[in-house]
Amino acid sequence: MAADPRVVVHEDAQTLAGDVASMLLDRLEAAQARGEVPHVGLTGGTIADAIHREVARRAVDSSVDWSRVDFWWGDERFVEAGSPDRNARQAREAFLDGLGIDPGRVHEVPAADVVATAEDAAAAYSEAMRTQGAGFFEVLMLGVGPDGHIASLFPGHPGLDATDAIAVAVHDSPKPPPDRVSLTFEAMDRARAVWFLVSGDGKADAVAAALAGGDVHEIPARGVVGTDETLWLLDEAAASSL
Repeated sequence: MAADPRVVVHEDAQTLAGDVASMLLDRLEAAQARGEVPHVGLTGGTIADAIHREVARRAVDSSVDWSRVDFWWGDERFVEAGSPDRNARQAREAFLDGLGIDPGRVHEVPAADVVATAEDAAAAYSEAMRTQGAGFFEVLMLGVGPDGHIASLFPGHPGLDATDAIAVAVHDSPKPPPDRVSLTFEAMDRARAVWFLVSGDGKADAVAAALAGGDVHEIPARGVVGTDETLWLLDEAAASSL
């Protein structure tokens, strides 16, 4: 069952980052209290980095057992493992490495110096999700681009119509780097909670267009909803066109 979107507006990006970090810790604690091992889908970008750093800062006061949390990514840039363009590197530096997460619970998309092509990376990531995933995310966090893209599914991209697929290769991305791997709508719609994280007035029109509904080929952010909740977590600037 899909959860209708709900908008939550925060005063600024700093407040947004702190509140989302607290929400994530609370959600992980609740899942573990039910005896579950939660799986989390991470995103990249400026606001995601701020959230990750807030998680690291607040983790000491939480009861989350970090040895019982699995981390994945909604998309990844197909570059070498050490590249600063990697979403995984950003998250590792911001909080994962500092929390001492079991490396076996950090599921990165294979890098360009590990496999030959983005197609190979997508296939390997899909297989990892089949064999090591829970079948759903407890929380999937997604950024939204000014064009309404999510993960690495851009307007008009053939991956928007992918069926029976978990992850797809993306080429000729309109923003660099050109080669990427992205989860599909089918995979993302398995999340219990979908949180769209958006900061800045440069994305305000995309937020308004996504919430207005319509064709996902024009605004891909329209295409993902959680089974339990779908939250648009915005700062005032990102909400300025609503």
